Amino acid sequence: MIKANITSTGKYLPKNIVTNVDFEKIIDTSDDWIQNRTGIKQRRLVKKNETTADMSTFAIKDLLKKRNLDPNDIDVIIIATITPDMTFPSTAALVQKNLSANNAWGFDISSACSGFLFALETGSALIKSNRYNKVIVVGADTMSSILDYTDRNTCILFGDGAGAVLLEKSHKHGIIDSKLHIDGNGADFLKMEGGGSLNPTTLDTVNNKMHYVYQNGKQVFKHAIRGMSEVSCEILKRNNLNSNDIQLFIPHQANKRIMDAVANRMGLKPQQMFSNIEYYANTTAATIPICIDEAFESGKISKNNNLIISSFGAGFSWGSMYIKWGI
Repeated sequence: MIKANITSTGKYLPKNIVTNVDFEKIIDTSDDWIQNRTGIKQRRLVKKNETTADMSTFAIKDLLKKRNLDPNDIDVIIIATITPDMTFPSTAALVQKNLSANNAWGFDISSACSGFLFALETGSALIKSNRYNKVIVVGADTMSSILDYTDRNTCILFGDGAGAVLLEKSHKHGIIDSKLHIDGNGADFLKMEGGGSLNPTTLDTVNNKMHYVYQNGKQVFKHAIRGMSEVSCEILKRNNLNSNDIQLFIPHQANKRIMDAVANRMGLKPQQMFSNIEYYANTTAATIPICIDEAFESGKISKNNNLIISSFGAGFSWGSMYIKWGI
């Protein structure tokens, strides 16, 4: 049976580092307050005119270099993002142009923090169809473009970045199982109201700050722990895995307290969970692929290891995936 195996990884993080101390200068907050509630110490923000397509392009170039591939080897490019360069054309099209990937087609997926998981499931299906040999899946977001830097409840939480993986065919390694969900009843708790067909851009939508992220933190916190825990435990159960069988768990990097609670409910030890939230904050669709790249590059995961990834985001959307690591 054909499986979609991750055969290369890449990432890109902007050079501009913004610390919690920097936020103390512009809003009523403190380094201690942010660290205690989120686990975040700093984040990366794009420079002027640096975009989601730019970051995605750099992440893919990193991936291709490691695999010694030419852009023309790519069959499909899938970009998970809620901050495309523009509504259309797709960010994938802009990245294809940047790379001169002349044989590739592609598209964007919008599912916020769960976007990478949903895109990875989509890429896996394309590989398993036996029609495509090399599918690149990217999670990338320029969250600084949709943040209100006077709102201390949201602006401290996010950063910018991109991560990418290459999927190829395998009969032994790769994506073994997944479970994905959406529930539109959560739409009111995490959203950006302006700019779509419901609230097209007007002077009023701009003045009312409808083009920024809105989040009900308490509701998201509660649902994230329950959703990620339940779906990840279900993945373990139906694949006859216990906590000792898992070499690494990579949760979406939204809040250290959420991540710790989910890992605890899965029966995992602290060393079984990978986290980099303190350095990059929540890069939305990019958190998991950035973690995957860093975990592999640092030797935290190796061939034949069992990897569980899980996310939760706007929609509500959430899911978990079991991967038999194959590099």
